[in-house]
Amino acid sequence: MYRAVHSYLAKTKISISAAISSTTSTESTSQEPAVNGIMSSSRLPVYFLGIGGPNFMENTAHPAYAKLATIGREITTQVKPKAIVVFSAHWQEGPSRIKINAAEQTDIIYDFYGFPPHYYEYKFPNKGSPALAQKVVDRLGAVGIEVEKVQRGLDHGVWAGFIVAFDPEKNPLNVPIVQVSLFSNEDSDQHYRMGQALAGLRDEGVLIIGAGMAVHNLHDFRATRGTGATMPYAYSFDKALKEAACSKPDERQTKMLALMERSDARKAHPSVEHILPFHVAAGAADGDAGERLWTFPEGSLSWAQYRFGQLPA
Repeated sequence: MYRAVHSYLAKTKISISAAISSTTSTESTSQEPAVNGIMSSSRLPVYFLGIGGPNFMENTAHPAYAKLATIGREITTQVKPKAIVVFSAHWQEGPSRIKINAAEQTDIIYDFYGFPPHYYEYKFPNKGSPALAQKVVDRLGAVGIEVEKVQRGLDHGVWAGFIVAFDPEKNPLNVPIVQVSLFSNEDSDQHYRMGQALAGLRDEGVLIIGAGMAVHNLHDFRATRGTGATMPYAYSFDKALKEAACSKPDERQTKMLALMERSDARKAHPSVEHILPFHVAAGAADGDAGERLWTFPEGSLSWAQYRFGQLPA
């Protein structure tokens, strides 16, 4: 696949920013100018995508591979976002301050080690949006969240899954991607509130995505690999997550907070960075209902995929 991606980069002659600037619309439900001057007439949904490690990119037989590709096609053909704001499990900053990639020209980060050499040759074509980054800064600043602008590429918690969902040759995304960090704390409700502060961007054609895992215990994954066994908490926490995420929107915040107090929560997430993007996505869902699109508990993981809100008519 990496050779195909290199080929795509060599052949394409239309920049991502040019592709966006050629799109026009005349309506908006927001009083603010939309991203890049583009107006949107309907609120976009929010997604949580279960994204595996770098080896997932080549595990084409895995059930989650086909499912993620299907969801990616749904996003490009039905949701049709003008831009994406994404939160990854692999970028955490200060306990009370976050960072945002404000660069237009971005690259990908090979933030993993011990893989075959060709893994470090993968490319995922992408561009950022300083204008959208500023909108995120403004909205978070309005609720007292301090944000620092930085120049940073996409980490593998984003691009390793996006390269499956948005294959550069078969299903190119071709819209700006702005990555925002998580806080470096375990306050799930703080992350939920951060999502709430960004919900209005959905009215401007911006798709908000949380990228992580519904269940993620690497220690037990190594212990169970090759045995075919799935840990009990992979089922129980996966079920509890669905019940919380798909509850009534006015009850969801309370239930998502209670989720992390369960006895199986720290077994499902010994460290919480892979579930925190879910809390951001659930907060950004605002008054929209959640739906689990698919799940697959495996070993000490769960590959659940969620959408909050309806697809555009």
